[in-house]
Amino acid sequence: MPLRKTYIVEHLDPELGQWSELEYIAIARETQRSGNTFMLSSLPEAFQVPQKLAEVPAFKAEKRGVEEIYGEGNGKDRVCLLDPQAEKDLNPDDKGEFDVFLFGGILGDDPPRDRTSELRKKGFKGRRLGPVQMTTDTAVRVTRMVIEEQFTLNKIPFVDFPELKFNDHESTEMPFRYVTDENGKPIMPEGMVDLIKKDADKSIDDLF
Repeated sequence: MPLRKTYIVEHLDPELGQWSELEYIAIARETQRSGNTFMLSSLPEAFQVPQKLAEVPAFKAEKRGVEEIYGEGNGKDRVCLLDPQAEKDLNPDDKGEFDVFLFGGILGDDPPRDRTSELRKKGFKGRRLGPVQMTTDTAVRVTRMVIEEQFTLNKIPFVDFPELKFNDHESTEMPFRYVTDENGKPIMPEGMVDLIKKDADKSIDDLF
């Protein structure tokens, strides 16, 4: 069993929105601190990796799709697809069963493609992270806490749909579940609150 774990997000979008960029940088830096690997797969030829992301040693950019990297006989049985429709929740024992953790979200597709559904049909084993939608960086953070730090999901401190207050007159509710820090505040990527505040007149979907 490899000591290092790999966290993969299938991106597939030729461009990278500001929201996703901040998330990916946060994932890469946290993965670097834990001594593991963060990969974006299925990247189009035209995709430009932001400098702040490229300079993190733990990050890998990959044009191949997960099916090509981890096909039958090439470690497919060691890949865990984080799937809201999976029958079983991710648990600490999965550390011994999986080496790769796959997140199938696609950002920016209109109409959106259910990449998780496509990967499910390819036969990747699935695990669930609970019933409430998370941001991508939160989903990777939770997976790492379960696998590397051996938390069970019910022991992770969460907050659902937190309200971000910018001043006495402006606030917005985030439609996601977040891990909280020691002060009970939602853990968000560096620069994310400023981005949301700056674009408060836009919908959350527009920020991706």
